[in-house]
Amino acid sequence: MPDNTAPEALARLQASFAAHIRDPQSQPAPEGIEDRRMGIYRDLFFNNIMSFMSSNFPVLKSLFSDEAWVELCRDFYSEYRCQTPLFPELPREFLKYLQDQRQPRRDDPPFMLELAHYEWVELALMLDESDPNDLDADPDGDLLNGIPLMSPLAWPLSYTFPVHQIRPDFQPSEAPEEPTHLLVWRKNDFTIKFMELNNIALLLLQKMKAEPQSTGLVLLKAIANDIQHKKPEVVIEGGAALLSDLKNKEVILGTRL
Repeated sequence: MPDNTAPEALARLQASFAAHIRDPQSQPAPEGIEDRRMGIYRDLFFNNIMSFMSSNFPVLKSLFSDEAWVELCRDFYSEYRCQTPLFPELPREFLKYLQDQRQPRRDDPPFMLELAHYEWVELALMLDESDPNDLDADPDGDLLNGIPLMSPLAWPLSYTFPVHQIRPDFQPSEAPEEPTHLLVWRKNDFTIKFMELNNIALLLLQKMKAEPQSTGLVLLKAIANDIQHKKPEVVIEGGAALLSDLKNKEVILGTRL
């Protein structure tokens, strides 16, 4: 026998209300509520979600028709169960939906997940609570003979598609032979910067993370050895200039104390 006590009845009403708001096509509205009133909530909740997604994934949105974008947002809204009540975390949840739950649709671009990740990174860096000022660094240190210290707000990223170039009139159907390496970082004034990395720059940043106690000179010598360059001094000279440039860009904070 159903429990008609006030708390149980309220719980059933709330569950029915929420299910209908999330998926009005499949879940009936609670009995006794005027559809006009329900429509206000249906539109309010979904439009808030879609507006937030549109502002955080503008390039991805531009690749879809208005109808297809609404459908994508609706699928995410109705099918995926977010694990956080925090609105700024919705883009991360959308990435999880694309990666773990969404079955590929015929019109989904093959780079959709990578492009969404690339667009999410900007918000993620804006919200990152890491403070480079908490790290002990000598801003005037010798980057070759000292140990270069990279900002925790500098993220080297690699993608199979050139996500930074994708736009409505450039949508590759297949990944190129060479991956795309990018660096995204947040400066002290909270501006987000992007740059494409060549193989030497990528190796340098990777080695700085993997070998946090190595001097700049040791790192560059190792890179010259890894790529079997005939003139290691050329790699070291170019690497020294790169270290200086990264310092000026606030990617490198200085040297470890």
